[in-house]
Amino acid sequence: MGTVLRLSRRRFGQMAFGLAASAALPGRGFAASQTDTPLHGLSAFGDLKYPPDFPQFDYASPDAPSGGEFRFSVPNWVLNQSPLTFDTLNTFVLKGNAPPRIEGLYDALMTSSLDEPDALYCAIAKSVTIAADRNAYTFELRPEAKFSTGATVTADDVVFTYKTFKEKGHPSLQITLQELVDIVAEAPDKVRLVFSGKQTDQDALGVFGTPVIPKAFFDETEFEQVSAKPIPGSGRYEIKAFEFGRYIEYGKRADYWAKEMGFAKGLDHFDTLRIEFFRDRTIAFEAFKKGSINFREEFVSKTWASDYNFPAVASGQVIKREFAREKTVTFQCWALNQRRERFADRNVRLAINLCFDFEWTNANMFYGIYRHSDSCFETSDFKAEGPPSPAELEILEPLRDKLPPEAFEEVWTQPVSDGSGRDRKRLREALRLFAEAGWTQKGGRLVNGDGESFSLEYMIDDQGFERVYSKFVQTLRSIGVDASFRLVDGAQYQERQNRFDYDLIGSAYSLGATPTRDTLVGLFGSQTRDLQGSNNHVGMADPGVDALIEVVNKAKDRRSLTMAMRALDRVLRARLDWIPNIHSESHRAAYWDMFGFEEAKPDYGWPVERLWWLDADKARALGKA
Repeated sequence: MGTVLRLSRRRFGQMAFGLAASAALPGRGFAASQTDTPLHGLSAFGDLKYPPDFPQFDYASPDAPSGGEFRFSVPNWVLNQSPLTFDTLNTFVLKGNAPPRIEGLYDALMTSSLDEPDALYCAIAKSVTIAADRNAYTFELRPEAKFSTGATVTADDVVFTYKTFKEKGHPSLQITLQELVDIVAEAPDKVRLVFSGKQTDQDALGVFGTPVIPKAFFDETEFEQVSAKPIPGSGRYEIKAFEFGRYIEYGKRADYWAKEMGFAKGLDHFDTLRIEFFRDRTIAFEAFKKGSINFREEFVSKTWASDYNFPAVASGQVIKREFAREKTVTFQCWALNQRRERFADRNVRLAINLCFDFEWTNANMFYGIYRHSDSCFETSDFKAEGPPSPAELEILEPLRDKLPPEAFEEVWTQPVSDGSGRDRKRLREALRLFAEAGWTQKGGRLVNGDGESFSLEYMIDDQGFERVYSKFVQTLRSIGVDASFRLVDGAQYQERQNRFDYDLIGSAYSLGATPTRDTLVGLFGSQTRDLQGSNNHVGMADPGVDALIEVVNKAKDRRSLTMAMRALDRVLRARLDWIPNIHSESHRAAYWDMFGFEEAKPDYGWPVERLWWLDADKARALGKA
């Protein structure tokens, strides 16, 4: 059983629906770009793919028909959103559970393309000008940009947004904005963002994709208390209808200000996006079989392998197929909460990992369709291999006294079991590691010197995880660990995760093609260890890792970024704070055969609801027109 992905903060702009445009300005990259010159886009490394006045993104389909409805359960989400339920329409705060894709209501100053790893193009902004000291960025706003209320997006709205998010926003937003020290409205259509001087180009790019909200809406409404009343936006979609916990419908705005601009043309073909919420995956699958849902990405290996045998599949009405993965980092790991002292010893984490027999689980529960992950950065060039290269050693050596010695040796990889489900050699090694950490068997229990039992509760929000990982828990029990599952509903899961109230949870994220400082700090940085709502689920706080994150952040080109990320990977695998779990090499999707789409996918994102369209002839043949 796989895990659906949360998106990193950097991916927010790629998921938002109504975004960027172009201007007749120089097509220069970020690091090499001129100062004091209006630009239409920025790139962390190298030149931009798209010139000024580009007609559309290459992956767009401007000749595709518009209309119809797309019904789906979401495979990914951001910030405080949940795919299981929702009780608020404010996605910008920590409190509550918001519906996925509500970001489609909002535009940003800039947005990313899906076929470049680190580029942004102007959206609400018409142009961006970099100051000579590269610490300030002045944006000229588009006069066409309007909120769904009809009001023009002004510099005051941008100032309000950034100041409010920095002070009161979701922790992920606060991390992104930490080096932004001032924001000034220089004119109704001009705003200047000022940084501390500690930021890098990558830090700035993360800031510019922040969604903009209207200041006037909050004249009589507290930002943190918004719930049943949606915050207006300037994006492609607006909310048509919803019922908390059951469904939400987003309707395409007929008056959307940027629909003919290069960034938006040929995207967002459906008039309505309807997201259904199910607390149980089995019920969600039954809804798909009945046609209540018409697209589904499958994350349950048993379902994929054996349950797509219903009549609609046999008749060809439902298509089951695999799509290639994007060129992005796949992060899927277990998080043992080191804020609880018994998990702080590396030997304990190594021992617990040895109790998971991937080979047995893959053969008996996963139907052989998953791969065992060695790294937090699977499916990317950032995954380290073998011993450190000279380039990696140049990064690691100055930090040797802060790093584990294992980081300078052959990189850690997952041990391979005999596939029996009870590899005695591995279990003896697990007991040895527990003993080194002060936990020994006594009366069938693992206890410490004070006679306290070693307990481990695996918190889950879907019963399917209990079926898939029951062998893991049974193995832990067999060597004396007081191991159990804790099944909670989606809202409780989110709340407990936010305040770090768990022993073990599973976490999955897309880190994009260019992991940024805010993403890495959110997962691994000392400053987020005690920041409730952050993604630092393991409770990491290590000076050596912090220093490596800064090396990554200061990379001047993609090669130096790759070497720094590989050095970081070596240290993360040597420490094993996050325990790499499993990954898949493809998307497994099923859909009712009523859609059109381009076979060629963009390399850095796959928002099906943006890229596909309704094929009226196919829909009529299915009786769904």
